[in-house]
Amino acid sequence: MNLPNKLTIVRIIMIPFFVFFLLTDFVAGSKWIATVLFCAASITDFLDGHIARKYNLVTNFGKFMDPLADKMLVSSAFICLVAQNKIAAWIVIVIIAREFVISGFRLVASDSGVVIAASYWGKFKTNFQMFAIILLMLNLGENFPAYAGGIHIVEQVLVYIALILTIVSLVDYLAKNIDVLKEGGNEK
Repeated sequence: MNLPNKLTIVRIIMIPFFVFFLLTDFVAGSKWIATVLFCAASITDFLDGHIARKYNLVTNFGKFMDPLADKMLVSSAFICLVAQNKIAAWIVIVIIAREFVISGFRLVASDSGVVIAASYWGKFKTNFQMFAIILLMLNLGENFPAYAGGIHIVEQVLVYIALILTIVSLVDYLAKNIDVLKEGGNEK
């Protein structure tokens, strides 16, 4: 197993630990441990793809597991943040629904022999989602009450940018690959 695939597996293994520390006060600073774990997992997302492309280590396992690991990480974080009343459930439903639609779309495409690569819109979406999650987890307004209003505005702006990019990336995927949904798909 190559390094990018190992990084993807590490990211998946980190998810339950991240969720545990985010949702509990197991130790003093659990929130900070959760944030560090999420940041580390997010960095592995960047590294595995970068290394795989740079050193020609792209594998079918990586093509399948890397986006799945990303979806698991981001969805877990957003669901936990809903449970903590830090983000509206409807926003998370839209974000997760987009992931289901794209995953289903990719399944239909692969059945037709078409591989749908990640787009720049999807990458921007993921980056904004991760930044929004980190800010929401840190809850900086609680630590800096004098700036709570401004911090809350920044958090909300990032959340809504992530939401808009989620919708834009969905429309982009569908528009670029609409032939996949036609009867019989792209027969080769």
